[in-house]
Amino acid sequence: MWLCVVLAFSLLATATGPSIGSADSTRYLNDIKTLSAPDMEGRGAGTKGLGRATKYLEHRYKGLGLQPAGTNGYLQPFTVTTGAKLKSDNEFIVDEGGKKQPLTLNQDFVPASFSSSGSLTAPVVFAGYGASAEEFGYDDYAGLDVKDKIVVVLRYEPEIFGVKSGQHGLTQHSQLITKAINARNHGAKALVLINGKLADGEEDLLMRFGGVSGPQDAGIMLLQVKNAVVDSWLKAVGKSLADVQQQINHSGKPDSFAFPAALRLSLKVDIEATHARVNNVLAYLPGKTAEYVIIGAHYDHLGRGDSNSLAPSQIGKIHPGADDNASGTAGVLELARLFAPMKGQLDRGILFMSFSGEELGLLGSAEWVKDPTLPLDKCVAMLNMDMIGRIKDNKVYIGGVGTGSTFKTILEQAQKREPNFKIEYSAGGYSASDHTSFVGKKIPVLFFFSGLHADYHKPSDTWDKINAPSAAQLLNLVGDVALQLAEAPSPPAFITVVEDKPVSGGGGGYGPYFGSIPDFGEVKDGVRFSDVRPGSPAAKAGLKAGDILVQFGDKPIHNLYDFTDALRRSKVGEVVQVKVLRDGQPISASVKLEQRK
Repeated sequence: MWLCVVLAFSLLATATGPSIGSADSTRYLNDIKTLSAPDMEGRGAGTKGLGRATKYLEHRYKGLGLQPAGTNGYLQPFTVTTGAKLKSDNEFIVDEGGKKQPLTLNQDFVPASFSSSGSLTAPVVFAGYGASAEEFGYDDYAGLDVKDKIVVVLRYEPEIFGVKSGQHGLTQHSQLITKAINARNHGAKALVLINGKLADGEEDLLMRFGGVSGPQDAGIMLLQVKNAVVDSWLKAVGKSLADVQQQINHSGKPDSFAFPAALRLSLKVDIEATHARVNNVLAYLPGKTAEYVIIGAHYDHLGRGDSNSLAPSQIGKIHPGADDNASGTAGVLELARLFAPMKGQLDRGILFMSFSGEELGLLGSAEWVKDPTLPLDKCVAMLNMDMIGRIKDNKVYIGGVGTGSTFKTILEQAQKREPNFKIEYSAGGYSASDHTSFVGKKIPVLFFFSGLHADYHKPSDTWDKINAPSAAQLLNLVGDVALQLAEAPSPPAFITVVEDKPVSGGGGGYGPYFGSIPDFGEVKDGVRFSDVRPGSPAAKAGLKAGDILVQFGDKPIHNLYDFTDALRRSKVGEVVQVKVLRDGQPISASVKLEQRK
């Protein structure tokens, strides 16, 4: 009965109250062209191009007569870590019984960008592929003393892993960060990587500094050297790199050993984190009350590519990000243009939000909910658009439908304006985009998305592939939803959605199900939870949003990579003792891990 009354009022308000026009596909596409143009440099954090995009958005909002809603006019500045740079004092000196040989940086050796900085002189141990894979009955560290030593390991993983897993690709044990965490957890002070066997015609190349993903500091010194360097050490003891690697792959068993005590390495790693000042761009259309609806999208992208590029051979080339997410950003601008003449006419205001730092981990939206520029308790809903420009066969994905009590009814009404869309709904509000930051604050969210494609996170994500007419139709639907939310007699109530366990498969998953949502903002040590999924093992153990995980079983947790590695090494049904910091105080909990779908 109550729902029918609300619906009747909603329909009446839409029919007789304020209304908005239709989105202009040409204007929309022109904004995408501008935002993805070469001078925007892929809108990467720390680039002049991102600054140009910021000024463009600020200028557009100002031109529409919208009120500034940042901490500095239209802007809300904050600082992000963009990567790392090599400083001057990096050394790799080989000492063979008093005969010292310095290696040349970027020619013979290179540190990884997430290596710890520092100095070390220590003996050397060869640890095969550096893998401890209980699921395959294989451990390169079994019976090997590596405490306070330097471990040399091969790239990739033993061939038997692929045979036993049945996978065509590599497992997580091949990843450099997994090898680094494993070495550190076994007590090693440094890890030295070598390429090992090369394909016909393949050069023995060093990794590009910054080209491999990892945390800001892995907690261990981490470098790569050329094969020839290690092969000379092996020949001194009657072995060869090719023979050792072949022995491991042929037998399926480790072949680890300590080098003679006369061999010692002196290492110096000098790395400095790089930071950038970036901005959320915020504009407000006031309503008759203090309540408001958010329409948002992130405007940053990958710049010239980084470890998140899905075209690693093209890192250094501009990744224009036309669909990701100039398409959503242009959508916010177009809706701002349509709503701007309605200043003071709507019952609720509309806050137009252009986020930065999304590609680095939802940092812009996390910054805003942490330090909101409007009262957070007056926000009735957040509508997020991320990659809406490549609609195919009229198919659109809308997430978060279950988080608001009136969302399904509102969406069904809005779809009458654009009836040709084939909409796939999902109830939950968690995914890898900015609306997730708002779910953690119990704000109802809707997420509009046109789907992944082959150009995602590549230089080929260009404006000419945008389906502007269909995107404009979707903006009409989003605008209708926003208008209904702004005019409805009552705001939607937030609903906690108990979602199915996340799906994972093969070696790419995160092991058993735990149920926390990480906060990607910087924490000095540990992993902060932005939220905990209702009904999850973490929730059942009493863990809460804001807790900082610092211990998982017997493993210290310094960053998200540590947590991922520890979880992957656990078993379904295992009860893990964890330690979190809550308001600075340590709290212990027992978490029973569950099966993923």
